[in-house]
Amino acid sequence: MVQIGDWPTLGLWIACYVGWGAALFVLPQVSFLLACIALVVVLVLQSSLSHEILHGHPFTNLKINSALGLLAVGLLVPYIRFRDTHLAHHVDERLTDPYDDPESNFCDPAVWAAKPAWARALLRFNNTMFGRMLVGPAISQWAFMLADARAMIAGNRTIARAWALHIPAILATILIVSWAGFSMLAYLAACYAAMSILKIRTFLEHRTQDDPTARTVIVEGRGVLSFLFLNNNLHVVHHLHPKVAWHVLPRLYRENKASYQTCNNGYVYTSYAQIFRKHFFKAKDPVPHPRWPLV
Repeated sequence: MVQIGDWPTLGLWIACYVGWGAALFVLPQVSFLLACIALVVVLVLQSSLSHEILHGHPFTNLKINSALGLLAVGLLVPYIRFRDTHLAHHVDERLTDPYDDPESNFCDPAVWAAKPAWARALLRFNNTMFGRMLVGPAISQWAFMLADARAMIAGNRTIARAWALHIPAILATILIVSWAGFSMLAYLAACYAAMSILKIRTFLEHRTQDDPTARTVIVEGRGVLSFLFLNNNLHVVHHLHPKVAWHVLPRLYRENKASYQTCNNGYVYTSYAQIFRKHFFKAKDPVPHPRWPLV
C-alpha cells in the first residue's frame, strides 16, 4: 500500500523507468547525445529514489520498496548494500567516523601517515570538487568492492547474499541494453557520469564537529540539482527526519529555517554554485580526520 500522501514518489518511480526505457529505445533515433544525457539524468534520479525506498517510501511494505530498487540500472552498487550501509550512516553520533560511518571521506590519521605519497596525493585531489567528480566514483567503488570482498572471504553471508542478488540484476540490465542496441561502453560511461553528479551532493554533506547535529549541511538552492537529489541538499532536515518523504523537506525547512540553521551551527551554503566557486579546485577538509578520535 502506498503511504498516505506519497503518490509523488510512486509517480516519479514510474516516470524514471519510463525515461530509462525511452533513453535506450527511443531517443537514440533522434540523437545519441541526447539519449546519453537523458540516461545520466535518469540514473541520478534512480539513485535518489533508491534512497527514498530504504527510508520507507512510497510503500508501507518494505519488501515492495526493495523490489523497486533491485533492477540494477546503475550497475555499480547492489541496492541491499546501499540500504545497509546508508542506514548505518544514519547513526549521527558516528558521522564522519572513518570506521563506523560507511559514507565518511575522512581517514584515521595513523592510517593516513602510513600511506605512500602517491596515495596521499590522490586522496587530496579527491577532496576537491573537481577531483571528487573526476576520480571520486572510481576511488569509492574500488574501496567499497575491496571491503565487501574481504568481508565475504571472512565469511559474511549477508554481504554475499546482497551480491548474489545483484549479479543477475546486472545481467538483466546488460541484456536490456543489448536488446536496445545501445552501446555498452556508452552505458558504462553514463553510469560513471551519474555517480560523478551524485558526488556533488555528497561532497560536503558532513563536516567534523563535536556536536553531531552540527556536522550536517544545508544547501538552500532549489534548482535542477535539488530536484535530482530529491531535496537531500536540505541534508540536516533529512537527518533529523529520516522517515519524511523528499517532497515534504522544503516545507519543513521553510517553516523552521532558523531552528535548522541553529541546529547545524550555521553550516549553510546558498547554492551548489557557491560550493563550486569555493571548492572546485580547493579542498574543504583535510583527508585525515582533524578531530580523531570522536568522543
